Order: sequence, then structure tokens, then C-alpha cells
Amino acid sequence: MSAKHKCGVFGIFGHPEAAMLTYLGIYALQHRGEESAGIATTDGKKLYSYKGMGLVGDVFNEEILKRLEGTSAIGHVRYSTAGSSLLKNAQPLVVDYAKGTLAIAHNGNLVNANLLRDQLEAYGSIFQTTLDSEIIVHLMAKPEYATQEEGLLRSLQAIKGAYSLLLLNKEYMIGVRDPHGFRPLVLGRFQNAYVLASETCALDLLEAEFIREIEPGEVVFISKKGIRSEKPFAKKPTRTSHCIFEHVYFARPDSFLFGDTVHLVRENLGRQLAREHPVKADIVIPVPDSGNSAALGYSAESGIPLEQGLIRNHYIGRTFIQPAQGIRDFKVRVKINFLKEVLKGKRVVIIDDSIVRGTTCKKYVKNLRDAGAEEVHMRISCPPIKHPCFYGIDFPSPKELIASGHSIEEIRRFLGADSLGYLSLEGLLNAVSGPDTHYCTACYSGEYPTETGTYTDKLHLERERIGTIGEGPAGEQDHRKGIKKIWPLS
Repeated sequence: MSAKHKCGVFGIFGHPEAAMLTYLGIYALQHRGEESAGIATTDGKKLYSYKGMGLVGDVFNEEILKRLEGTSAIGHVRYSTAGSSLLKNAQPLVVDYAKGTLAIAHNGNLVNANLLRDQLEAYGSIFQTTLDSEIIVHLMAKPEYATQEEGLLRSLQAIKGAYSLLLLNKEYMIGVRDPHGFRPLVLGRFQNAYVLASETCALDLLEAEFIREIEPGEVVFISKKGIRSEKPFAKKPTRTSHCIFEHVYFARPDSFLFGDTVHLVRENLGRQLAREHPVKADIVIPVPDSGNSAALGYSAESGIPLEQGLIRNHYIGRTFIQPAQGIRDFKVRVKINFLKEVLKGKRVVIIDDSIVRGTTCKKYVKNLRDAGAEEVHMRISCPPIKHPCFYGIDFPSPKELIASGHSIEEIRRFLGADSLGYLSLEGLLNAVSGPDTHYCTACYSGEYPTETGTYTDKLHLERERIGTIGEGPAGEQDHRKGIKKIWPLS
């Protein structure tokens, strides 16, 4: 599995060790982003911040955390699905403008980010990053808004897509969840402090009390006066669109998400997979760690013994130097070792969460055969991924998704497996509970809960209506004049 998630957020309000606790919180959320990490704090007088490239434990040390003064903080870990992997794009983003100082951290992806950026730049905004989060700040900074709170609530009407936001100023910590509820955001309590986090596993690390999920379309303001909830969206979707892939892959198995414990959902996926795609085999093995829970369910339902045929090396850093030549399939073998004594002569069912491009799974099949497996049967605990994600997961264009242009039999032949079985969409949805919980399955079905309008559709059409952009500054100026006619600043 090679897909990447956008990021994870954590915040705490009202604790003397806010920076250290936020460090622990984003450490627990490291699986949601490994490219950069950052923390912003406040002592009620000013904001302090520090961020860097790499893992949480590499970016921060005790000396840095001591410099992050204050009793409230927000933190962020990031992958670069929108915006390149550069230090300037690390979050939280801290800005100082007419209404005060503000820090913002974002999990998700705005589908109208390019449209809004074009509009704002046409009216003179200058962007320092390629982050969606900076677009929100520019919208909040419009002069007609009297306060940061008014600017935020009004700006939320303009942005579309997936977002769980944390904001911090000298008075408030603010949590925001988009009306569809794509990305998770939970509320907890640690001692006398309130906590917001992407997943409950971050609360568990602190032994914090889980209170509830932030509701889709809800904005919570946390201050010394307590918690105040606002629901500024007059036109909310008729149903939620929680990201089903959080359950399939991204969330930690020990998190409680969208009303379910993730490990138990994945175990149910494996059980359903065994019912839909039975096979005569000697052992079931997971691709660690993404296939562990589903393999447990498949083994329990099928009666085929569960074995550990693949052992993962958990200590591979991002900067590991690869040899120029001489070791085949090095990227797989440096992470996974294949136990020949377990696999030799066996008919093997290998369980993984998904197939994106197929290249890694192909190497797994080959390595299993090299280790002596007699048969290799690939089972996938979700349906074929045929469509890109616009909501914060790094699923590439359709041409890079193997299931987009190939049949299951063609994929099986490409992988070199004896058989291949994907879980059905119906089976996937049956594995999660809650009759009032609805999921986004666009990466499987192509049915998107929102308009996916980026440069690929509306903006290109509008640019055609404006006219071809000329070369140089004059052509860009003509384009911006046209943008102003179509999208008045409001």
C-alpha cells in the first residue's frame, strides 16, 4: 500500500505543559504524516511556533519544547497531497494580520482551492505557500470582517471539500469540521484541559477522556469560559460522507472512528472477504501492518491457520541510503523479510488492504514464490480503487491506478498471483456499523459527494470564456481582469 494521507492534527487548551502534551499527541498521529511536523503555542500574550521536516521525534527535542511557552497549543503532522514537500509548507501556519495573530492546521483538501486562489490573487493577495490553509487565512483577512471569529465563520461558506481544522489565537482554540464530515476530529478532556485530535489514539496516549466527535459542520470555540459550539452552515448536506478509507487503511487500528473501533471493522472486512472469496490454502499471512486485522478475520472465518510469513523492519528511516545495484527488489526487502521455513511448499493466502499501482504487490508475489510458496492467492480487503481522491488522500490520476484501466483478471496476471479477490463495495459497507453513518466511496464508485471543481473543470471552462491568456505580465493582467468579472470579491 503506497497511498499517503494528508495529515493529522492535535490541540490542547488550558494546560501548563501544552507543548509537551502536543508533542505526544502528534507523535501518536505520526502514521498520518511523516514529511513534516510543527507546534504552535500561546501564553495569552503572543504565539510561539516551531516546525521542521521529518518525523516528530527528529524535529523536536526538550530544548525546543521549552521555548514553546504557554498553556495552549496546536500541532500538525503532514504528507504533501496538496502543496509540495517543503519547509514553508509545514504546519501550523502562523500569520500576523490586522485582526491579530493566528495559527492554523488543516487535515483534508479543498476542492475549490485553485479557484479561490485565482480569485484572491486577482484582487492582490500574495501567497507565501501552496497550502490550502493559507487560502482560508486570506479569506478571513477581508477588511469587512470585524473580528477573527466573524472572518472564520464567513470564510467557511466559501470553501468546499474536506477539512478538519484547528486554529489558535491568544484567546481561543477553535476546531472545525466540514459539513460532510470527511475527516475525523474528536474532543476529549485531560485533567482540566480540553483536547482536540484527529484520532482517539492520541487521547489514549495521554490517558485523556474521550467526550465525543466534533459533528460535521460544527465549529467549537474553546476558551477560559468553556466550550461554545456554532453551526454556521445553513445548507448542510442531507447525509454525511465519512471517508471509508480511514477504516480500510489510514486510521490506527486502536482508534475509535465514526462510531466503530477500527481494528474490529478491519477484522469484519477480513471475515467478509473470506465469505466472498474462499480458497483452499494452507496458511493465511498479512502484509504487515496494514493487513493484520483483516488477515485475522479471514483466518477465523475460513478456518485456515494464520501465520507470520512476512516480518516487517520497523526501523527504516526516510533517509535510508539504497545500494545502486546488486540487490533485487531492495525497497521491499529492506522493509519486509520473507520466512522461507514458514512459506516453503505452502499454498498461501496473502491479505492486504488495497492495491493502488500494483507494483509493490507484484514484488510481494514474486518474493513469496522465491521463498518457496507453492501457490499465492492475493486477497484485498476493499474494492478496486478506480478513481482519484480529491479529499486529502494521495490517490493519483486514473491512468496511474491499475484497477482503473484493467480487469481483475488482467491485474491477477500482472501480479503473477494464482488468484485475486477484492472485497465488494457492499461487503465493505456491511462491515461498518451505524445505520445513520454514511461514507464517501468515491475512490471505488466514482460518485463524489461534492463538485470536484479544480483547474481540471470549472476554471478551465471559465478561462476559455475569458479568452486565451497571453504571454508575460500583460496576459496575466488580462486574465485577472476576467477573473474579477466572473468572481466578484464578496
